[in-house]
Amino acid sequence: MAEFLEEASGLESTTVGIYRTAATVKGGRRFSFAALVVVGDRNGNVGLGYGKAPGVPAAIEKAQKAAKKQMKRVNLIGGTIPHEITGRFAASKVKLIPASPGTGVIAGGTVRAVLELAGVRDCLTKSMGSNNQKNLSKAAMDGLTSIATKATIAELRGVDLGETIVEEKIKLGERYAPTSTVERVPVKKKEDDRGKGRGGKGRGGQQRGGNRGGQQRGGGRGPQAQAPKAEQPKPESQDNTPAAE
Repeated sequence: MAEFLEEASGLESTTVGIYRTAATVKGGRRFSFAALVVVGDRNGNVGLGYGKAPGVPAAIEKAQKAAKKQMKRVNLIGGTIPHEITGRFAASKVKLIPASPGTGVIAGGTVRAVLELAGVRDCLTKSMGSNNQKNLSKAAMDGLTSIATKATIAELRGVDLGETIVEEKIKLGERYAPTSTVERVPVKKKEDDRGKGRGGKGRGGQQRGGNRGGQQRGGGRGPQAQAPKAEQPKPESQDNTPAAE
């Protein structure tokens, strides 16, 4: 997870990996730690740093300082890269493919950290060869820093390139992007349903099973909860003849 390194400049850092080594000495084993950190501002500037120290926090701090010194500029267009490119380092290869708006960054954890802090929001990737974290991150950096702009290629060729496929995808994505905000549905609190509906307890004279002529199904908790029973007329005596003398 990225953390803010400098709020003023907007720099963020992500720790890609922590490595531990042990050296056997006369008194036992002596441990040493190393950290691989990516630093970027999500606006086209990204750097990769590697630091060693006897402790993990010190190693991360050294790696962050090294990454800030080695920050490089990346040419982006509309949240993606202008063209397809393959970065290489040692036995690792990372292929970066531009994508339409809304696609997201489809990549593994190591390559994703580099792309996101560089400011890439939509990109497809494919890693080939070694999956070592150090080699993958350096291969991704090699691919990002090797990207050429449209103006540079047009100047080298001496021709007008016109509108590229990536620019067409970006325009289509902006055209069909939703502009209206989704209205939030009001959340119903539990207190509103207390004593109502099928599962209520009939508190304060409220019904449990709905309106059934003012009668309660489950009975209330109080003298006012029960409906008064109607008085039935007493039956009249069937023998109305006077008593015999």
